[in-house]
Amino acid sequence: MATTRSPRPLVVLGIDPGTRVIGYGAVVDGARGPRLFAAGVLRAPAKLGVPERLAHLRRGLDELMAKLVPTVVVVEQAFASKNVRSALRIGEGRGVVLACAAAIEAEVVEMPPAVAKKALVGHGAAEKRQVARMVATVLGIAELDLPLDATDALALALAQVQRRKVPVAPSGRQRALPEAIQRAALAAGRISRRA
Repeated sequence: MATTRSPRPLVVLGIDPGTRVIGYGAVVDGARGPRLFAAGVLRAPAKLGVPERLAHLRRGLDELMAKLVPTVVVVEQAFASKNVRSALRIGEGRGVVLACAAAIEAEVVEMPPAVAKKALVGHGAAEKRQVARMVATVLGIAELDLPLDATDALALALAQVQRRKVPVAPSGRQRALPEAIQRAALAAGRISRRA
């Protein structure tokens, strides 16, 4: 007798890359909306040189991805920085993340941080603490006790889940804050109802 297997749930892993600390946040998109699956940070010892830190982080990412088996990996997209050295370092960290995601054959999505912030908070210049509060609200958790790198990564994952569900205007922009996020924000008193 053949058994019917239910489809594998959508696991979206957001990654906030770096060369010393990598934030990660995974959600499972279920019938009742996204649920927290895993979140935290991977840290490389500061005493190591850049190549050794990247190798350390790569091993940690390989283990993390083998454990979580994400369907989609959302990586913070590179942004222009006044500090060229910092931008180059972030690019090195992104390269490690992109290679690890490709190695497990996950769908890879690159997203600017402002897009994730706008999807969750309503504006792309939101502060990290605002983003963290909204991530907690959307996930239905009173308070997330996580580093801001992890909540930034969760914001990427949640924005990708919403992006997959929300109709996109011909211009390529989302029409408005997704309804579920608006309801959660209203309930938590984070935004006010417009007349």
